[in-house]
Amino acid sequence: MNPTDLKYTTTHEWAKVEGNIVTLGITDHAQESLGDVVFVELPEEGAEVKAGEAYGTVESVKAVSDIVSSVSGKVIEFNAAILDTPETLNSDPYGEGWLIKVEADDVKELDALMSAAEYESFAEEEEH
Repeated sequence: MNPTDLKYTTTHEWAKVEGNIVTLGITDHAQESLGDVVFVELPEEGAEVKAGEAYGTVESVKAVSDIVSSVSGKVIEFNAAILDTPETLNSDPYGEGWLIKVEADDVKELDALMSAAEYESFAEEEEH
C-alpha cells in the first residue's frame, strides 16, 4: 500500500510536504518495475531542481531511469546513505529510501499530484 500522507506523480515518484520542505522519492511500484537497484545519482545540496525535469537517475540490473522532480526549488539535503546502499530503494522506498529534500519555491506546484488512492488506480490501469 502507498502511504496516504504522500502525493504521487504519473512518473512514479512521491512527494511529502512539510511546510515548504518537500521530501522526494520513488514509489514501491517504481522500484518493483526497476528490479534490483544498483546505483543512484543525486544532486548535491544547493543544486536547483525544476518541476517536471529530471534531477537524478536510478540504475537497476534492468535499466537506468530518470528521477523527475515534482517541485521547483533548492536541494537542502540529499540521502547520502542511499548512495552507499542503493538497495534500500527496493526494501524501503517510502522510509529510508527517500532521495532529496527540496526547499520549494511554490508548494502549490504539488496540487496537481495524485492522492494515494488515485495513484493506486493509475498504476493498476498502466499495468493492463
